[in-house]
Amino acid sequence: MAENDDVILHLTGVRKTFGPIVALKNMNLTVRAGRVHTILGENGAGKSTLMKILAGVQLPTEGEIRLGGEDYYPRTPQEAAARGLAIVFQELSLCNNLSVAANILATREPSRMGFISERKLLARARALIEELGLPVDVNARVADLSIAQRQLVEIAKGLSHDGRVVIFDEPTSSLSDSEAEILFDIIGRLKAQGKAIIYISHRMEEIMRLSDDITVVRDGEYVTTVKKEETTIEELIALMVGRRMEEIYPPRLGPAPDPAMPPVLKVEGLTRPGAFRDASFELRPGEILGFFGLIGAGRSEVMGALFGMLAAEGRVEIDGKPVTIRSAAEAIAHGIGFVTENRKEQGLVLLHSLRQNISMAALPRYSAKGFLRARAERETAHAEVDRLAIRTGSIETVTGTLSGGNQQKVVLAKWLATKPRILILDEPTRGVDVGAKFEIYRIIRQLAAEGTAILLVSSELPEVLGLSDRVVIMSEGRMREAAARDTLTPERVMTFATGQF
Repeated sequence: MAENDDVILHLTGVRKTFGPIVALKNMNLTVRAGRVHTILGENGAGKSTLMKILAGVQLPTEGEIRLGGEDYYPRTPQEAAARGLAIVFQELSLCNNLSVAANILATREPSRMGFISERKLLARARALIEELGLPVDVNARVADLSIAQRQLVEIAKGLSHDGRVVIFDEPTSSLSDSEAEILFDIIGRLKAQGKAIIYISHRMEEIMRLSDDITVVRDGEYVTTVKKEETTIEELIALMVGRRMEEIYPPRLGPAPDPAMPPVLKVEGLTRPGAFRDASFELRPGEILGFFGLIGAGRSEVMGALFGMLAAEGRVEIDGKPVTIRSAAEAIAHGIGFVTENRKEQGLVLLHSLRQNISMAALPRYSAKGFLRARAERETAHAEVDRLAIRTGSIETVTGTLSGGNQQKVVLAKWLATKPRILILDEPTRGVDVGAKFEIYRIIRQLAAEGTAILLVSSELPEVLGLSDRVVIMSEGRMREAAARDTLTPERVMTFATGQF
């Protein structure tokens, strides 16, 4: 077989501009059958723009794209799918009010005489779910699913198209380790079938596990392509961000909180039937308390109850005084901030500017006698943009136009602007590249050093163990263990998380 016989997708000199803004400068890519080709780059490097071009959402300004040896310039997602390209997007594209089955087969519902056959719809969706091995009920309404379960539905929706090229854009960003293993098995089967896989992820360990070839992009431009076995994580990070990182998790700034110190937050017997029960823990100023568990463990639901988003029974004390929090406004008044895992629906107003999003949770700080103090609002927005290294041309930029990672940093900036005493971080680095992760970790460490009490929920076990002072491990809605970080190993954590204790 000639060297190029297995090339399915080939890009040369692809460029994309939006007026004076250059999103892609010079993109080159060669993707081969039966191989996993990872595209690696920081947020804003141009990966999302490239995926939209391949998916038929946008056309390139310049350059050549060939699929199966023929010119490939799809003008719609339907045309891209018809040509053999399937894509699983990072940002969920589901209709929350419809069932899992209806979402998976949207626009391709089996019908007769203009009427959709519900029986055939459910049967086809169920067959696909069973083939993929996904733990999702096809009858369930998407709005009732967790973010991780919705991500599994997004994966099924993408794979319902039989593509020669299958693109996975941050598919594990909201999956726990066990669900990620299901995905990795699926990718292995697709690879064995001769599919060409394009994989986008910021998780370096899974990149080194899955990839055959890795293309690094920076600032919208192709840097290099390397074989996985010929590189290291350290070399890839240096290529991606233009610098080396000696440590991903920065060290604690100062001593850990004294266990004898009075807690700023005390929770006793917090219960929400069907979600979690008897959650009890304490949190001290300057402490980072990690929460780890698999999908359905109840971690995010506990945080939602503490923030007044979900009704729950139990006792909550702040500074030793009982409090009842029935709304987000009451939580904010008590000094609690909440970076939610679902930034699109709960964290941001995507049509508003960065300035408006950053200030919206702390508007009383920028008002006097009913009038907005615009200068103070702008100063805070500029300070938080600089503090978190948010890539934007202006604080007036529409937030929805930013990359996913930069949107996540805007959510964090919004809550930092409230100067919270207790900060809940639910998957704070979901969809964030390794360079941006380091900046967020640095901010978390700085906040803890300044006395902010932090509740950290993460599906990334290295993240929980790398940042937390203590770790709460949950399984099936119950706290199974709470221990100091230095007494835990990954194996011990997973033993409790999987209910094998």
